[in-house]
Formats: sequence, structure tokens, C-alpha cells
Amino acid sequence: MGAFRGLDYFHLDDLLTEEEVMIRDMTRDFVSDAVMPVIEDAYEKAYFPMDLVPKIAELGMLGANLPTEYGCAGLGPVAYGLICQELERGDSGLRSFVSVQGSLVMWPIFAYGSEEQKQKWLPRMAKGEAIGCFGLTEPDHGSDPGGMETRATKDGDGWILNGAKMWITNGTIADVAVVWARTDEGIQGFLVEKGTEGFSAPEQKRKFSLRASVTSELVLDHVRVPDSARLPGVKGLKGPLGCLTQARYGIAWGGVGAAMACYDEVLQYTKEREQFGRPLAGFQLIQANLAEMVTEITKAQLVVWRLGKLKEAGKARPQHVSLAKRNNIHIALKIARMCRDMLGANGITAEYQAMRHMCNLESVYTYEGTHNIHTLVIGQDVTGISAFGG
Repeated sequence: MGAFRGLDYFHLDDLLTEEEVMIRDMTRDFVSDAVMPVIEDAYEKAYFPMDLVPKIAELGMLGANLPTEYGCAGLGPVAYGLICQELERGDSGLRSFVSVQGSLVMWPIFAYGSEEQKQKWLPRMAKGEAIGCFGLTEPDHGSDPGGMETRATKDGDGWILNGAKMWITNGTIADVAVVWARTDEGIQGFLVEKGTEGFSAPEQKRKFSLRASVTSELVLDHVRVPDSARLPGVKGLKGPLGCLTQARYGIAWGGVGAAMACYDEVLQYTKEREQFGRPLAGFQLIQANLAEMVTEITKAQLVVWRLGKLKEAGKARPQHVSLAKRNNIHIALKIARMCRDMLGANGITAEYQAMRHMCNLESVYTYEGTHNIHTLVIGQDVTGISAFGG
């Protein structure tokens, strides 16, 4: 297929600053030149392309929205969102790596950590010299993190951690894990370093989705950490939930990228492939599908751009992020499935992207708050009545 051309049906580039367009195009070129040639092999053989990490870091994508004083790019919300959009255009696993590193590890260290923790980790993580992971989800507690069983018990001048975490992106390759645990003073976060006695991160294999991404368990068996490993700036569920809000913001943008990738591919395919003496794109059913995709992608672009401006103004609420994540991943998955169908038998091969994106988006639809959980978040927000646990 030809080069990726993007989609800007409503001239939304007019709403972007020169810097935002430059960052978007820089990321787009990186994905086209460095990611697309290797991503199908990585997906098929189930490995994360670590060779890409130094270039991702060099381009300033790790913790891109954090301050320059810690070696980060200091970008605004829209520029960061555009990075996530373009990375997921390549693969959800690539965007997941950057999201976890920046939003789920670097951000809590920045927002909740001590100055010593910030100086120790943020510059190294921005350079890709240290990898992080985020330990919240447990084997028996996914959508209900309040049921957390992992415990941290005070022991002299340190803490003893016991428990297990599941579905942890980057876990096996991480140098440090942000582990959330229940304490006598409420839920708190701890920085657990690779190699700490009693701490292990076995990789979870045999996935049909996010195959070009490392997914792991975290096992904590009487893991002792000093009090200096505790994130001092927050207690309670608002700590991890604040991190998830940051990550979900990037995911909402990422969904646009995945949808655009599938649309662009199928548009070129249907214009080139002939059946019954004419291009597929000349048939009414095909054009109806393309019109539906253009409409939904354009709506999704408007949603995340407006969300980015709200974030920039300090007016974005977690419920706004829930709406964007819920809508954009829903339409991205719908479009990926539609494109897979329009590609016919070719759609199941690695030569085309649609089925890879479709399988990845099944995970993105579930993680960082399932579609149904975000539905209830919005429902509670507009009615004032909680339906959780009812």
C-alpha cells in the first residue's frame, strides 16, 4: 500500500499551532520510517521492539508533557496527544509503552514523589535509560481497585510488601515498578526496583492481542523497601486514579491514530482493487462504510482536541476523559472490524494492518477502565446517582 496520508476532513490542522503540527509530523515520520518496517514481525513473533526505545527517547516522547527541568520536553496536552495518536497509528503496543512510561510511572513520581525521587528517576526515564511499570490491577481486582489485597506493612524504618499484580505493561523489562498497596494509613505508592529480593515480574505469554508489547505479572513476596521508596505526596485511591486519568487521555488520542491507519489502508485498497469490472470504491456499500468512518474519525478528532484545550486550561475533569476514551476506542474498534471485512480474505493476513489493530483494540477497549465502567462513570456524573455495585 502507499504512504500514510492521514485524514483531516474538517481542516482541523487549522486549530493546531505550528509546534503541534511539527511534533505530529515528526512522530508520523518516525512511525512510517522506523516502526512500520518492523511492527508486523514483532507482533507475529510476540516481542516488543526495544531497538526503538533510544530513538523514542531522543525525539522527546517519554514524559513529553513533564517539565524540562527534569530532562523532559515540557509539551502541552495537544502536542502530547498527537504523539500518542501517531504512535498508535503504528501499534497500540508502542503507544502503551510510551503511555506507561510517561503517564503511569514518570507522572506519579513527578506529582507525588519527593525531589530526591524525581531527580533519581525522571531524567533517566526521559532518556530511556530506565524503564518503568505501574502495578495496580490484581488477579481478583480489575475494575474495582478498592478491593486491593496487596499490603505494605511498616517495619522499622522500611516497609514489607506482599501481594500480586496482573496485566502489567512493561513489567518484565522494567527497572522500577510503581506498586500500589494497602497500608494502615490508606493506599500508598511504592517504587520497587528490579532485583529487590522477593520481587519478580514473569512475562504473560500466549496473547492474541498486544503481542508487540510486554505484559507481565508482578509478584511481591516479603519485599522490603526503605521509606524513601514511598511516594510521599498522596494517600488513597485518588493516587492511582489520578495516574489513570493521565494515561486515558493519551489513549483517547491513540484510538484516533488506530482508526486513521485502518481507514487510510482500506481507502487505498478499495480504490485499487477491481471486482466486477470496477474499483471496489465505486460500490455503494463501500462508499457508505467510508463515509461512516470519515464521520466518526472526524468526531473523535474534535473530541480529543477539545479535551486537550480543556486540559490546557485546567478545566478537564476525569469524566471528560472517560467520555473521550469510551467514544474513541469504541469507534476505533468498530472501524478496524469494518476494514477487516472490506479487505476480504486479505484482511486476515499480516500484509494488512486492520486485523492487528482490531486485535489490539480489543485490549484497549478493556484496559484503563472498561467501556462499561466508563459508561457508568458518565452515568453517575450526569445523574448524581452511583450505579457501581448496584
